[in-house]
Amino acid sequence: MAMTIQLNGDPFGIAGPLTVSALLALLEIDERRVAVEHNLAVVKRPLFQSTIVYEGDAIEIVNFVGGG
Repeated sequence: MAMTIQLNGDPFGIAGPLTVSALLALLEIDERRVAVEHNLAVVKRPLFQSTIVYEGDAIEIVNFVGGG
């Protein structure tokens, strides 16, 4: 089923619903290097595989960047 979510503030079409882990895999993002917010709540990494993203949900993905 095609659906639209808000991804980092922009509309983004996906086939879903799907888990946060599946979304990160679709986007080719290493889940060990990001923080994810789902509908204004931070998702703890162990819950990525059980947190479902549905039509209209808002997802924010923040990449960790090293440096000094």
